[in-house]
Amino acid sequence: MKNISFILLLAVLFSACKDSKTSDRSTSQNTMNTNENPLLKESSLPYHAPDFRVIENSHFKPALLQGITEKMEAIDKIANTPEAATFENTILALEKSGVLLERVRNIFSALTGAHTNDTLQAVQEEMAPKFSELRDAVYLNEKLFQRVKSLHDRKESLDLDAESMKLLEEYFEDFEIAGANLSNADKETLKMYNSRLATLVTSFNKTLLEANNAGAVVFTEKSDLKGLSEAQLKSLENKEGKGWKIPLKNTTQQPLLQSLEKRETREKIFKAAWNRADGTPQDTKGIITEIAALRAKKSALLGFGNYAEWSLQKTMAKVPENVFKMFNGLIPSATAKAAQEAEEIQNMIRKKGGGFTLAPWDWNHYAEMVRKVKYDLDEDQIKPYFELKTVLEKGIFYAAERLYGITFKVRTDIPTYHEDVLVYELFEENGDKLGLFYGDFFARPSKRGGAWMSNFVNQSHLYQKKPVIYNVCNYPKPTEGEPALLTYDEVETMFHEFGHALHGFFADQQYPSLSGTSVARDFVEFPSQFNENWALYPEVLKNYALHYKTGEPIPQELINKIKQSGTFNQGYSLTENLAASNLDMQWHIIASETEITDANEFEKEALRRTKLDVVSAVPPRYRSTYFAHIFGSGYAAGYYSYLWTEMLHHDAYNWFETHGGLNRENGQRFRNMVLSRGNTLPLEKMYKDWRGQEPKIDPMLKARGLK
Repeated sequence: MKNISFILLLAVLFSACKDSKTSDRSTSQNTMNTNENPLLKESSLPYHAPDFRVIENSHFKPALLQGITEKMEAIDKIANTPEAATFENTILALEKSGVLLERVRNIFSALTGAHTNDTLQAVQEEMAPKFSELRDAVYLNEKLFQRVKSLHDRKESLDLDAESMKLLEEYFEDFEIAGANLSNADKETLKMYNSRLATLVTSFNKTLLEANNAGAVVFTEKSDLKGLSEAQLKSLENKEGKGWKIPLKNTTQQPLLQSLEKRETREKIFKAAWNRADGTPQDTKGIITEIAALRAKKSALLGFGNYAEWSLQKTMAKVPENVFKMFNGLIPSATAKAAQEAEEIQNMIRKKGGGFTLAPWDWNHYAEMVRKVKYDLDEDQIKPYFELKTVLEKGIFYAAERLYGITFKVRTDIPTYHEDVLVYELFEENGDKLGLFYGDFFARPSKRGGAWMSNFVNQSHLYQKKPVIYNVCNYPKPTEGEPALLTYDEVETMFHEFGHALHGFFADQQYPSLSGTSVARDFVEFPSQFNENWALYPEVLKNYALHYKTGEPIPQELINKIKQSGTFNQGYSLTENLAASNLDMQWHIIASETEITDANEFEKEALRRTKLDVVSAVPPRYRSTYFAHIFGSGYAAGYYSYLWTEMLHHDAYNWFETHGGLNRENGQRFRNMVLSRGNTLPLEKMYKDWRGQEPKIDPMLKARGLK
C-alpha cells in the first residue's frame, strides 16, 4: 500500500473551485495589468506550462479573486439568460466557465502541496471559504439547476453524442448531490456547513504540516543511531544545530525504525510520530471531531443516514454496506496472518536475547531480521541497484515504451518551482507530442507528506490542450555527490505514481471535467496500482536495476529473493491498511446527533468494534489525528478505495499474464479501453468490457499470500 494520499486532493479542490464562490466586485474593479501578474494570462511556454521564473507569491490572491469574479459572472449569465436551455448555452457554457480560476488554482494547489510557505498558507486559509461559497453559488443556484434539470428531463431528444450525454448526466447528478433540491432555508444552512468545513480542512492541513516539522526528533549522541550508515547519518545532520534530525513521514511507522538497533531510539521516534498531533501545540483532535460532526450534519440535511452514504453515491462501491462486506472478507485472514507474523518476530526477539514483548516500534526492525533469515534478503544489498534517475528513465519510462510506445526527452529549459524538480517531454510512438512530465521526488519541510500526482494543465480537445502532469514523492535527499538510492518499496511507489500520470497523459476527452483521472475514488487508484506490476517484470527489472557504481545488472539471486519475499509481512501490511480504512468509515458513519467528546477513545472503540486491535503490535497506517487523506484531502469515506482497486489491479494483471504479458498489443488494448476513457463510461462497464468478466478477489489474496 502506498502513501499516495493526495492524488484526488487537487481534483476535489479544483472541482470545488470550479463551481465555487462569488465576489461583489465587477471585473473592471478587480482587473490587474497582465504585465504585472503573469497568472492572468496563459503561459507562452510549451504546453502552456507555468512560468515559474515570473510567478511570485503575491500574484496568487488577486488572480484567484479575479478568477472567482469571472466565474460568477459567467454563472449569472447562464442562469439568467432569457433563452430556453440548450446543451450549448447551459451545459457547455458551464463547462467553459472558470478558465482563469482553473489555471491559477492548478498552480496554487501544486505549490501549497509541494513547496509551500507562510504567504501561500495565509492565502490558502483566506481563500478556502471563498471557494466553498463559490461552489455553493453554482450548485445551489435554483435558476441554474432548473435549466440543467430541464435538459436532463428531455435528454433523449437532444441528439447528443455519448460524451456530451455523459457530461449532462454528470452535471445533473452533481447538482442533486450538492443539495440543489433543498429548500432555500436548508440551502443557507448547507452553505454555512460547507464554508466551515472548508476552513477546517485548510486548518487541519496547515496544523499537520507544522506537526510533522515540529515532531522531528533530534539526537546528539551518535550511539543512539547505531544501525544507520555513514551516508544516512550525513544526510540527517541537523542544519539548525548539533546532532542528527530525524524527520517524520506521514505514516505511523517510520522507515528508519527498520535499521535502528537501539530500542529506546526506536520507541522515541515511533512515539513522536504517533503523538505528533495529539497533546502537542499542533493538536488536531478538536479539528477532526468538528469536521466529522459537520459532515454528519451535512449528510442528514441532504437526506442521508450518514456522510459515507452521501459520499459513496458516484463510486463503484455505491453504499457503505459493500465496503464493509469487502472488509469482513479480509479482516479474519489479515489479522490471523499478522498474529502468525508477530509470533515469528517475538521468537526472533528472544533469539537475539531480548526479554521484552513485541511493540509497534520493534516490528520493522525484527521483521527485517526474520526476512533475512527466511529469504536471506538484505535491503542494503538491493538499494545500490535502484538509483532514482535510472529507475525512472530505464525502468518506468522503458515499461511505458514497451507497453504504449511512448518515449521521453529531458527538458532543462522548462522553469520549475524547485531546483530538485526534473522535467521530461513525452512523445507518442509516431513522434507526436504527448505532454510534459515533472518529477519532484525529495522530501523537504515545505512539502506535505506522502506521494501524489496531479496536473498543471488538463487534457481537453475543447481547448486543444495536452496534459502537463507532475508526480510528487518524499524520498530522503542524498548529500551532494552521493547517489539517490531507493528501497524496493520506494521503487514501487515511483511506478505507482507514474501509473496515475499515464492515466492523465492518455486522456482523450473533449471536456476537461471528464478527462483522465476525473473518475471515482475507488477507480482512480486502479491504473496506478496496476503499473506497479512492471517494477518486477523480468524484462523491465533487468533494464533498470543496475549497480550505480559498476553498471552491472542485479543478480538473478537477488531478484529471486525479492520475489520470494513478496508475500512477507503481508498480514501486517493488510491489517494496518484495514485499520486505517475502517477508521475512516467509522468516522463517517456516525449519525448527525452523535457527539464525540474524545477522539482517542472513539478511535480505540472503532478498532475494537471492527476487531482490528487484536494484534496490538500492528497500529493503523494512519492515526486519526494525522489521517490527511480523510481530514485534509478528498478521501473521506474513501480510503477503502486503495483496497478496492488493489482487487482490480491484481485481477487486471492476471489478464496480462494469461495474454502474453508486456507487449504493445496488450498495452494498446488497455490504453484504448481503460486508460484513455476518463469518466466517459460507467466504470463497472469500462472494466468488464476490457476484462471480459467481473473482477475477482482471488488474485489479490494469492498475491498477498493469503490463499
